[in-house]
Amino acid sequence: MSNFKYDVAIIGGGIGGLMAAYRLCRNIPDIKIVITERGNTLENRHCPAGKNNTCVHCKHCSITSGYAGAGAFSDGKFNLGTAYGGTLGEELGDDTANKYIDEVDKILNEYCTSGEPTVYKSNESLKLKCLQNNLRLLDMNVKHLGTDKNYLTMQNLIHALADDGVEMLAFHDCERVEKHDGGYTLYYTNGEKIEAEKIIIATGRGGANFVADFCRSFGVKMRSNYVDIGVRVEMKDIIWREFSDRIYEPKILYRTKTFEDRCRMFCFNKGGLVSAENNHGIITANGHSFADPAKKTDNCNFAILSSIRFTEPFDQPTEYAESISRLANMIGKGNVLVQRFGDLVRGRRTNDHRLGQNTVIPTLKATSGDISLVLPHRILTNIIETIYALDKVAPGTANDDTLLYGCES
Repeated sequence: MSNFKYDVAIIGGGIGGLMAAYRLCRNIPDIKIVITERGNTLENRHCPAGKNNTCVHCKHCSITSGYAGAGAFSDGKFNLGTAYGGTLGEELGDDTANKYIDEVDKILNEYCTSGEPTVYKSNESLKLKCLQNNLRLLDMNVKHLGTDKNYLTMQNLIHALADDGVEMLAFHDCERVEKHDGGYTLYYTNGEKIEAEKIIIATGRGGANFVADFCRSFGVKMRSNYVDIGVRVEMKDIIWREFSDRIYEPKILYRTKTFEDRCRMFCFNKGGLVSAENNHGIITANGHSFADPAKKTDNCNFAILSSIRFTEPFDQPTEYAESISRLANMIGKGNVLVQRFGDLVRGRRTNDHRLGQNTVIPTLKATSGDISLVLPHRILTNIIETIYALDKVAPGTANDDTLLYGCES
């Protein structure tokens, strides 16, 4: 192999970085690999939010950063296809993309040692109901591991890579890369540096700015992808039970009438809770659910995101989304904003008194406020239209007491 200490350095210890290391170990004997991750080890990732589920602004968010990535503590939903979840099918073609998805599925099955996962099939009657109301229920099978099985699967995969000799370093936040002498030097914020013949960048969404800076430094051409901006929606779980009892995660597309923009409902959490995440100092909303019945709530939550694709000359979509979230944090005094839907459509700010009278009890301790002061008119209009459209297939979605948390991107 090479004269460097490492043949390959992988930046990012999420599912992408772990799978890259797995494939390399299986195909190249005695390869020397190091994975560097800005967050903690999987076993030591713990969110200190406490009973109030309030973000305490950790330097490295244990929910979004660390080995096994942002999905480490999710309920383990794996989409077995290309209908949604990115543009892999567009980039590679559906046949090639599905081939790789099948390979990843087999690897995960190999390390899922706590029973067979549940696979949820599509539902024709619900698809028809959505089509009759100008909505599109996306059709794809979903494999559900559950929170505990998902954690154990990731843990087993990480331990297997360690047994194969892969070195894994935590709290190594790569700030820049230099190329020289047929290889690369990686510089980290803790003052350390690593040299390797080749590198793989697998930083995930949280490393979008790092990837952009790398591409600019090395003259790699970029193009602006869609940027999704919106809110996390919370309501009584019973409202969406017709869907959630029959398909694990309803993902619905809507084309708005005012601007003909694409809006999507996704990341549905049955009996779940809304959470706050710290992304490089920006506090955003997300949602979680648990397999354990004792941890379920009376609420469900999901994201509604409006998709915007910028054209030349603008080429900073990630920074645009971050600036909106920073504004929400400013108005929310460093926290996520929450507003009742009824207050939003009446043009008034939600205050603590009205929130205290709400029939939907918030599962995140957020700041009562007005998201119309944050979201651009076009995006806000798209979100309101989408909520009214979803109300036709799940009556009660547009109730006054439905809660909107901002922002999510």
